[in-house]
This record gives sequence, structure tokens and C-alpha cells, in this order.
Amino acid sequence: MTIPWHTKETTDVIAAFKTSENGLDAAEAARRLKVEGANALPEPRVEGLVSIFLRQFKSPLIYILFVASALIFVIGELADSLIILAVLLFNALMGTIQEGRAQHTLRALKRYVETSATVVREGHDLVLPDYEVVRGDIIHLREGEKVAADARVLSVKNLRLDEASITGESEPTDKSPERLPGENMPAGDQHNMVFKGTHVVAGRGRAVVVATGLTTLIGRIAAEIPRVDPEPPLAGDIRRLSRAILAVVALVSAALMALGLYRGESFVDIFAAVVSLAVSIIPEGLPIVITLVLAGGVWRMSKRNALVKRLQAVEALGQATVIAVDKTGTITKNELVIREVWTEGKVFSVGGIGYAPEGELRLAGALVDAANHPELLLVGKLAALSADARVSYVESEKRWQVVGDPTEAALRVFAEKVGFIKDDALRESPLIGEVPFDSKHGFHATLNKVEKRNFLTVEGAPEAVLAHCTQIRRDGQSRPLRSADRAEIEAVLADMSARALRVTASAMRANAPALLTPAEVEGLTFVALTGMQDVLRSEVAQVAARARAAGVRVVMITGDHRLTAHAIAREAGIWREGDEILTGPELDLLPDEALATRVVGVTVFARMSPGHKLRIIKAYRQHGEIIAMTGDGVNDASSLVAADLGVAMGILGTEVAKEAADIILLDDDFGSIVSAIEEGRNIYKTIQKVMLYLFSTGVGEVLVIMGALALGYPLPILAAQIIWLNFVTDGFLDVALAMEPKEPGLLEGRFAKPKRYLVNALMSRRIALMALPMMVGTLLLFVQYVDADMEKAWTIALTTLAVFQWFNAWNCRSERTSLFRMSPFSNGYLVGATALVMTLHLLAVYHPLLQGILHTVPLTLAEWLVIVPIAASVIVVEELRKLAGQRGIFRYWGRAQVAQAA
Repeated sequence: MTIPWHTKETTDVIAAFKTSENGLDAAEAARRLKVEGANALPEPRVEGLVSIFLRQFKSPLIYILFVASALIFVIGELADSLIILAVLLFNALMGTIQEGRAQHTLRALKRYVETSATVVREGHDLVLPDYEVVRGDIIHLREGEKVAADARVLSVKNLRLDEASITGESEPTDKSPERLPGENMPAGDQHNMVFKGTHVVAGRGRAVVVATGLTTLIGRIAAEIPRVDPEPPLAGDIRRLSRAILAVVALVSAALMALGLYRGESFVDIFAAVVSLAVSIIPEGLPIVITLVLAGGVWRMSKRNALVKRLQAVEALGQATVIAVDKTGTITKNELVIREVWTEGKVFSVGGIGYAPEGELRLAGALVDAANHPELLLVGKLAALSADARVSYVESEKRWQVVGDPTEAALRVFAEKVGFIKDDALRESPLIGEVPFDSKHGFHATLNKVEKRNFLTVEGAPEAVLAHCTQIRRDGQSRPLRSADRAEIEAVLADMSARALRVTASAMRANAPALLTPAEVEGLTFVALTGMQDVLRSEVAQVAARARAAGVRVVMITGDHRLTAHAIAREAGIWREGDEILTGPELDLLPDEALATRVVGVTVFARMSPGHKLRIIKAYRQHGEIIAMTGDGVNDASSLVAADLGVAMGILGTEVAKEAADIILLDDDFGSIVSAIEEGRNIYKTIQKVMLYLFSTGVGEVLVIMGALALGYPLPILAAQIIWLNFVTDGFLDVALAMEPKEPGLLEGRFAKPKRYLVNALMSRRIALMALPMMVGTLLLFVQYVDADMEKAWTIALTTLAVFQWFNAWNCRSERTSLFRMSPFSNGYLVGATALVMTLHLLAVYHPLLQGILHTVPLTLAEWLVIVPIAASVIVVEELRKLAGQRGIFRYWGRAQVAQAA
């Protein structure tokens, strides 16, 4: 059980670990390191290529195909048995290559930077690799450094930490050593604790280490990750489909065997036909086609800077009905920027993106030049003198890097937008004194020499700054601060806060004492209020609108407070009038059943912890939703794994988040998610087209044989001929169908996905409509030749079924659009595959070698002129169905089409 160290006094914590202010001695530290292990998270096991290759065979459909290969081998068709094995091998190689490449790219993304820690050992400060830190060590916390382990704070000097990767909150947290009540306090509220992996943004402090490695907060999160591994939707669909195929194969095989033996067929012949027909029903081409379709989708996503780690991930995103997004780093850039400045009764709007020092300045909507507004110049000068953070652009990572407090970074960037450069301002007005920010007094004060006078600048919390003000700037002058002025300032502050702007206040004193202490910060002149916000990603609102149009709900999960979360979600277009907001404390009061009902109307989850996120995902699943989760922080890792699909940010994302995710957005472009949804839907539609083709031809062959036997005729098609149709005709045409171009309108409306199987009701009806003409047409021609010439009858039946399949492949291109309204050359692969299978079938009919294998004889032109029109009937039937659906001629079909399009 984890001990709540935040509830203990510092003296008790030190005593519990048998340490002191002078730290551990070297021998004891070495002993603890040996016993407790290194302060590091275990490196995730890198899956080898052999393991990845073997995993490609872990599918019920693959198992069925292995059985089919064995049965074909039993009846003496060695070549065809080897063909099935070759298909399975190729399928596994394709999956291995793609997933191995993704794993290699992920390793290249990692930043193997060894961080260090300053620890106190035997009274001396030592700089050690962070993995050598042990429990009981006294560590120093300094600005710009990463925290090496979970520790209880002992002393602070204006210590502030960025804990966004743990808590999800964008604002830095002030730390203090005071004991806190409440054992079950969230990590974000434990202000006397620091956690491994977070960053010190300001000040300094000392702390005693209470947890290392897997026992840290980040370690416990990482340990939870392997425990949740949901089955991808496509894998579940294939598993259920495989069971259905097995049941159908068993039923049909038993019926055919019984019927054939009853009709007097030899056991050997009927067994060979049954095995061949069973192989026909089993879509042996489906695994390789699915792999090709998925690999194509992955390749297209890579062009959009999205790294797909698992082939089935993109298809899963296509089925998503909910996208749960993390605020910090996903909706926002985790970059504070000043948006509004209120000074001397005027409100200036500030443009720009993030920490880039460019942006328009506006007053009442009109562009202004700061040089023409002395009041704005004064605010910029105060910002330049007081802001202590450093901002730089990292070219290799294409992002801005901040060392110091993000609030002061925003002030510094604003000063540059107005025209003041920090270094230039200090050269002209040297710093002679400073009061660092402290949560107790609530401000940061600097004393500079300006024109031989001591010029005092104060930036901080509005209430704290206003409490020290006796004057206010008006019309370029300082005058006494009246109660009406205070009321106006408080009204502006309330308005900014209601819009989720983080507000700071600026004040000054022209002739300040030379000795600067917090007590000397008096008699100030109130200058301005500045409203800043975490920068919203530019594409977010448009992406949210596109997702909504596609029938996908976007919800935001954040550790921020309700008011902040509400305002940001509203600006991002995620929250709309009538939507609900649910907070962590409210969620804690809801049982799982009630939460599953409640989440339907919620679009904003505020003040959430990692545990809350897992409950939210579970609630959506219980409600039947397929959920995708985005995130970049350590606190998102478990959720990224638990969701049906995890999406991590590649630039701002932590390594833990990237490891947990299925897809990594290499450029952090949130818009790629909607593009992936479209790609996923296209993949699903393409798989359905291939399945429609394979199952309709398979059912057609079954009906032909069953119909012939039921009517008292001999087998109309031989085992070798069935295998020829499956591996030659079907083999090329289904791969060509997999290359079908993307359909339009995939992001229009909610995606109609079957509840349990890849075969939906409309597909079942289409299979029946396509298979019936195949049965009727083939038997009609077969019976005309069966008495006169058996080999001619077999050739006629084989050729008729083959031509039916040629036409049927074109039938399957679209479920709604007429074949005659589609360009035949939009899928060049299908044109080529059709020409190829026609050529191969001509060889089967006219080449002596293939005639001997397939028991065929040459056909006359007159016979071809009969076969082709009869086989074309499959197109006529499907075109009539499409026409009926479009015009509502038959209300039954019309309802089916509307439901499919909804």
C-alpha cells in the first residue's frame, strides 16, 4: 500500500527513512540501491521480428485456412495446398514488414537523454545519474531541472513545477513543505510533493525521496499499462466471422455429403467435391486482402505524418464513435500567450501564435501601432523588466522551448510584440534588486535603475498587486486610486476570468527605496491587467466540426478546473449549448451503471485523474461506443492502452505515451485524426467489397452443386475446377478490388457498422441476389450438355461460373452507385485483373496441358455468345436493386439503403 507522505510532517518522513539533512552516507546509499534496484522504469521489451512474424498467424481465420490446406493435400491437390500456405506466408511477411518498420520508427523517436540529479550525501552535494537515486536521499530542486524521483518537499524558495505530464493541468504548481490533510488527495493537489518526470520552472528547494522506479507515481501508471489490452474491433469481427464460417462449412459439407451419397455419387468424388467446396466457402484470399488494404491505409497515413504501430489501428479509428481528447498538448499547445491587455480603461487585443514574438495589436477591432499608444508601451516595458523566463526556438524539434515560469515567458513574448527586447531593456535599465515570486505574497518584483531613479516593477496575482496600490494610471498620469477604480478593475478581472483567461496585474513605482523587500512593495501605481491563455491549436475547432459532421462525438478530458475547461471546450467547438460538464468529484459519486448512462450527454470532463479516465473509457464501452483516446502525458498512458485506439502526440508527447499508443501523430496535427477516421472507414468499406465478392461467388458455387444434386444430376463442377476458380479467378480479382479508390462522402453522417459481424444485413441480401443468378444460369446451361458430353458440360459450367465472377467483381465496386455511372478506369487494377483472368481462362479452355488438369474441352464462339449474356444477368439484378433503393420503388429495399447511409 502506498503511504500518503503528504500527510506526514517533514521530521517524520526523514525519520521514517533513517536519513537527515546531511543525506545518506555512501555505504548506506549503495546498499539501498542494491536492495531496492535502480530508480528507473523497466525498458519495454522490444518485440523481435520472429515474434512479430508468428503473431501474424494468431487469427481464427488463419487457423481455418491451415485446415483447408491440409484437407486439399489429403485429396491429392498438392499444388493448391502449397498455394494456400504461400498466401498465408505472404500475408505474415506483409504484416511483419509494416509493424517492424513502425517499431523501428518509434525507437528512432525516443530521446535517450540521461538526466542527472543533485543529491546530498554525507553533507556534500553530488551530481549523479538519476537512476542512482534511492529512497531517503535528499535532493536539490532547481529551475530548469527534471525531478528525479517522487519526494516530500522539505524547504522551498519560490518553488514552482510544471506537472502537466502527470496531472494534465497547464498552470505551474506552487510547492510548500506544509503538511496536508486528507489521504486520498489527488496528485495535482499535493503541493508538498514532487513527482518523477515533472519539471521545475521556477525557484528552488530541497526534498527527501520517498519513492523510486516502479513505486513512483509515473512507475505505478506504467505498471498498469500491460494489464489493459483491448481487442481491436477488426480482430473481434474476424474472430466472430471465423466461427460463423466454420459453422456454415460444417453444415453445408454435411448436407452435401449426405445428398451426394444418397444420389449414388462415389465417396471419393463427393468427398473431393465437398472439400473443394468447403475451401470455396472459406475466403482464403481475405487475410492477404485485409493485410494489403490495411498496409495501404497505413502508407497513406504516413504521408500525413501519422505513424501507425498496429495495422488494425486505422480501421479501428474508422469505427470510432467517440474521440476523447486530452486538453493540454492536444487541444492546446501548452504555450501561454497574452490575448488581452486592459490599461487606462482600454482593452487591447493581442494576436500571435504561442511563443512566437509576432502578433497584431488591436483596439476596438482596429489594428494599432504600439508606438502610437504610450499606455501600451508602458505595459510592454514593465513586462520586459519583470519577465525572467527564457524563450528559444528549437529548430530540430520545430517548437519553442521555455526555461522558467510559463507566465513570465508569455510576458516576455508580449514585450517583444510591443517592441521591447529583454536584454536591451536590462542594458538601459540595470537590475539592482528583486523579490522572486512566492505564493505567500503573490507577486514578482524587480528594481531597475531608470534615469538615475529606482524604478520598481511588480507583476503578479491581481488581488495581491491591487492590495499594494494607492494610485492608478489614467490619461498618461498617475492619480489616486478610488473605490470606483477598484470596482472597475474587479469587474474587468471577473470578465476575463469567466472567459478562462489567466489574469495577472502590472504595477509600478517611479521612486522606490533602494532596499527591496516584500514589505517595501508599497505605494504602487496600478497599470494594467493582462489576460493570457493556453494556446488553442489552430485546427481544433475545424477538426471538431468535421468529426461532428461524421457522426463522431469529441469530448475533452482534463485535470483543469471546471470554469477553465468549459471556456476552452466552448472555444474549441467541443462544448455546445445543452451539453453537460462532469467533474472528478462528481464522477466519484456515480456507480459504473449510472456513469455509463451519464456520459452520453457529457462533452467536458474536468478535474479528472488517470483513474477517472479509465472509468470514463469503461463507461463508453459499456454503452456500446468505440472510443479513441488522444494524449501526450504520462497520465494518459493507461487510457491510451485501455481505449479501442490510442493516439499520442509525437513532438510534445512523453515516451510513455508514445509506447502506449497505437498511432503517433509525428507533427502533433490534431486534424490527422479525422483524416484517419476517413481512411479507416474506407478500409472497412473496401474489406466489405472484397468479402461481398468472395462470399457471393462461394455461395453461388455451393448453390450450383446443391441444385444439381437435388435435381438428380451429377456434380456440375469438379474439385480441381473449384480450386481453379478460387485461386486464379478470385485470387486476382479480390486483390484488384482491394485497390478500389476511396468512396466520396465517408465523413458524412454516422458510420453504419454492424453490431457483431463484418457481414451486415444489406450485404447478406446482396450475396443472395448475386448467387441466385449464378445458380440458375449455370445449371440452365449445364443440363443442356450433361447427357451428350460430360466434359463439355463441365467446361460450360466452369466457364459460366468464371464469367459470372468477372462481371460480379465490377458489381461489388459500390453498393449504391450504378456501375454505368462509374469510370471503368478509376480502378486500373481491376481492369488489368479482369483482362488477366480472362486470358488465363482461355488457356484453361484451349491449352492442352490445362485441359488435362481441369478436364475441359474447347468451346465454340456460339457457346460463348450464350454464356456471356447469361452471366451478365448478375449485373442486371444488382443494377435493379440499386435502382429500387435510389427511387424507393420497393420500400423494403429503400429502408435498407437509408439505414446503411445513415
